[in-house]
Amino acid sequence: MNRPQREAAVRRLMGLRPPQVPPELYGDVVRRGARMLRRRRIARRLLWMVLCTAAVAFTVWALTARPWVEPPSETTPPVTNWTNW
Repeated sequence: MNRPQREAAVRRLMGLRPPQVPPELYGDVVRRGARMLRRRRIARRLLWMVLCTAAVAFTVWALTARPWVEPPSETTPPVTNWTNW
């Protein structure tokens, strides 16, 4: 099939009347779509809650542990009585 024949076949198919769908199928599709949307909404809310909880936990940890502060040096003993020499 060359290109003009394919285009003609596609136009012929597009010009046809769409196939008839059983009426009970519409209700099933609407219910399934509503269920999918509800599940997506719940999953999205759950992910946002987990993200916010992780952010709060990280903030509390950072404020209590203060990882940016250098720990005091414990390798050398403190110098005492250095003025008496």
